[in-house]
Amino acid sequence: MNNHLLYDRPVPYQRFKSDSEEIWNEAAPIGNGNMGAMVFGGVQAEKLQLNEDTIWYGNGGRNRVNPEAKDNYLKIRRLLSDGMVSDAQKLASDTMMPIPDQQRNYSTAGEIFFEFHEDKEEFKNYIRCLDLNQAIVTMEYEIGGRQYQREYFASAVHQVIALHQESKDEEKVNGCLTLTFFRSNVEKIEKISEHILSMTVKEGANGCCYCVMAAIKNKGGTVEIHRDQIRVNEADSFTVYLSVRSDFYKEEPSGWCRKKLESVLKLPYEFVKSEHIKEYQSYFNRVQFSLGQDTEKAERPIPERLKAMQQGEQDLELIAAYYQFGRYLLISSSRPWSQPANLQGIWNRNEHPAWGSKYTININTEMNYWPAESCNLSECHLPLFGLIRRMLPFGQKVARDMYGLSGFVAHHNTDLFGDCAPQDTVMPSTIWPMGAAWLCTHIWKHYEYTLDQKFLRENIDLMKEASLFISEYLFENHEGKLITGPSISPENTYLHQSGQEGQLCIGPTMDTEIIRDLLEACIKGAEITGCEDELTNKLRAILPRLPELSVGKYGQLMEWAEDYEEMEPGHRHISHLYALYPSEQITYERTPELMEAARVTLERRLKNGGGHTGWSRAWIITMWARLRDGEKAGENIRDLLTKSTYPNLFDCHPPFQIDGNFGGTAGIAEMLLQCINGELTFLPALPKTWDCGHISGLKAKGAITVSFTWKDGEVISGSILAEKGGRCLFLKPDSITKIVSEQKVNITYEGQKAVCYGEGVYEIQLLA
Repeated sequence: MNNHLLYDRPVPYQRFKSDSEEIWNEAAPIGNGNMGAMVFGGVQAEKLQLNEDTIWYGNGGRNRVNPEAKDNYLKIRRLLSDGMVSDAQKLASDTMMPIPDQQRNYSTAGEIFFEFHEDKEEFKNYIRCLDLNQAIVTMEYEIGGRQYQREYFASAVHQVIALHQESKDEEKVNGCLTLTFFRSNVEKIEKISEHILSMTVKEGANGCCYCVMAAIKNKGGTVEIHRDQIRVNEADSFTVYLSVRSDFYKEEPSGWCRKKLESVLKLPYEFVKSEHIKEYQSYFNRVQFSLGQDTEKAERPIPERLKAMQQGEQDLELIAAYYQFGRYLLISSSRPWSQPANLQGIWNRNEHPAWGSKYTININTEMNYWPAESCNLSECHLPLFGLIRRMLPFGQKVARDMYGLSGFVAHHNTDLFGDCAPQDTVMPSTIWPMGAAWLCTHIWKHYEYTLDQKFLRENIDLMKEASLFISEYLFENHEGKLITGPSISPENTYLHQSGQEGQLCIGPTMDTEIIRDLLEACIKGAEITGCEDELTNKLRAILPRLPELSVGKYGQLMEWAEDYEEMEPGHRHISHLYALYPSEQITYERTPELMEAARVTLERRLKNGGGHTGWSRAWIITMWARLRDGEKAGENIRDLLTKSTYPNLFDCHPPFQIDGNFGGTAGIAEMLLQCINGELTFLPALPKTWDCGHISGLKAKGAITVSFTWKDGEVISGSILAEKGGRCLFLKPDSITKIVSEQKVNITYEGQKAVCYGEGVYEIQLLA
């Protein structure tokens, strides 16, 4: 698989001015989980824009809960129940909105500048390549008949970002690194040794203190350090290493950086590079994916290929590369030792970015982790659970202070510090107490895919605390059903029968869907880990009293407890289809009438302009996949690439948000393999144009790994590896005539379904 993203020119950035969104999104991202950089690919002059995942504005520990909330949210509930929507929203605006209204925001570590050639001769034969197979950006160019090569990567092994410059013609090379330009919050710049320069920076609003440290390892030539510059002269080659660290971990950042740099300077560059590749490939190489090789297109620059797709050209291998790019981004921004991927992963150019580049947990953060399990990157999921753990005490306090209830609650955003109070003062989004509940369903998802009981035992308390809050927050409506409120259906507006426009409501469909998933997971988890208790019994009693999903007057799935008209029928959020994806509450096998209602809902949204943001389009792909409509899923993959993708393949909300990349990757996986209610289905939503291909290493629930090849839209061979034994059920493709296994595996058939059971690890082969 090629997996090379090619570009034929440098990014035309401006050295002394902030880059526009369009310019910045031509640069190539590299990252090792906690450190990231954007590579602009300049020839004579270059810059790296740096990030580290704990550099946030301000700090945590504030209590932003409105002190009037606890005494008023029940009044607001009664007003909503009585149809007095405007009065309820006015009271909520006064008494439930947070003080202050903003959580903390993610920031940037700044920019590092380089000069490589003093002369300004024209360059030619330029090519820049992000190699997804190795997580290395390579540049090649020619000046005055001399050929040069430069490489960039972010090493998780040695915790450095590396830049290596050399001449292919054994010419001498020069370089000058400038550590800072016009940064008002720089505290100190100091020479650490003959090859190391350090910069200490203080983030605003009493935020973190962090260090950016640079070192040069030269082969031949000389090195000088003056003020904020390191210069290398007449070298055969040289390598710049950068390390970035904040004091979030309660250690001295400069000492940490110095230790990393002094260690890596002792090693040959080729060894550092090879160790980086080996470690990265231990994640990336788990999945191989091809939709048929097209070598001619693979040698064309990415912007040219995207433009050709906009003009109607087919480029299946770009779709395959886009899938792998999503996996690359998750590996590069979320590792077991890092913070979770935020709204921009780790790649953020602004001190105060859009939406604070926080963790938006009414869809975006969850979408970031949709590909983690199915796309064989389960370890990349772990940072999310670390964040939920950090949120727990703050969420318990918010539950007490805001609602007078027990348990764990969070609203539609959180930050590095675990703030769980509402964010903003925006009626369509702020008062939504389901953030912790949705996040905690990811704990169960991780268990379903891995069957890791130790993990489940260590984290079931989070699910229990979120369930405890829900059990106390639910109240009985006039039909005897248990519903939530005040809440919203993110971030939509309805028209009440009285003519009032509203966002705040009681019993929105998405709340009930999330609660059903959470409570069922909590009960099953307690049974598996042997920690059933009074709460478990309470949850069992609640489940049958939750409202059933309903179909509205247009044949659509109802978004609210009442069949309201929508003020924005093409709204970007389609929250009530959570039950279709990522949940499995709506399926053809169990709820065919609701599947039809989901289709009507989706068609109505799209007919009225829905899917106009990148992440929304990505969610739509997964929904069409669940609806088993390969043509519609394929059309929306094309729309994602042609309407919502920047030249560097970053998702365009606009501006850049990484969730669309991750959702798109998850959607492609869902088109190829589905595991619904324990049943595997091959190629459930294959577009006709994807007539042949190969995928290996996809994951399914039950610690199962699946690989297969297809031709003319039919599976011709494959394998299913049950890594922890047990039962595996799959829908046998018509083209498969033989199912064999070397191990003692019991294989029975129930019509079109094959049921396999074996003790310990076993693998079965599918043959046409």
